[in-house]
Amino acid sequence: MSQTPGNGQPQQVIYQQAPGNGLAVTGLVLGIIGLVFFWTVWMGILLGILAIIFGAIGASKPVKRGMGIAGIVLGILAFVLGLWPLIVGAAILGSL
Repeated sequence: MSQTPGNGQPQQVIYQQAPGNGLAVTGLVLGIIGLVFFWTVWMGILLGILAIIFGAIGASKPVKRGMGIAGIVLGILAFVLGLWPLIVGAAILGSL
């Protein structure tokens, strides 16, 4: 795309794409999905672990670091909440 300023010379416009951090976004999404499905036990644990891993790698990059940290926090919550039914179930079965 070229525009012509007042002196008749064509001027070139350059669009720059904003830097992204796909691993941080992946960690955040996995953490959110892990929190939604923590009651299925295995999905909460598995997605929680993956969210922690991807979030940690994404947080190590300077771009969109907050998303990586949020992925780590949500991954830890999904992991702990996913373990909770296993702990309660083991306690109930152990008391029988």
